[in-house]
Amino acid sequence: MWWVLPAAAVLLTGLITLALAGSALDDVKIDAHTGHATAQVLVVTTMRTLVQFAGSDGKVYRPDEGLAYPAGLRVGQLVRVEYDSAHPERVRVAGRTWRQGVRPASLTLIALWALMVPATWWLRRRQSHPVGSPSRTANPVVDCSQQ
Repeated sequence: MWWVLPAAAVLLTGLITLALAGSALDDVKIDAHTGHATAQVLVVTTMRTLVQFAGSDGKVYRPDEGLAYPAGLRVGQLVRVEYDSAHPERVRVAGRTWRQGVRPASLTLIALWALMVPATWWLRRRQSHPVGSPSRTANPVVDCSQQ
């Protein structure tokens, strides 16, 4: 069962990498059809930050997915945003990009692998040499000269 830890680490590494890639792709789409607006922060939770803003077409948008890169925002705050004018549900804080997530993702991956490698080594060693098994204890040396 030692292989469960590296498998989980590989899965988490893949998910974090996909999240960064998805953010980069969203940024490319926003950059292709950039609209600018001032948004009001409506709700801030641990999972998302909801805003509303008026697009260049005059419509008011409240993206259900929330705002990308919302660190440091507070309810009621006005913030400059950039959005994809072709799909105004795709919106980010102006001046912030997917690169904002590289450092925390990298630190998370470094910590993950730094903990996983020794833990896997320890589990693998423990599984191949259980405590108290004959292979774990040294073979006693019998001194036959005393007989």
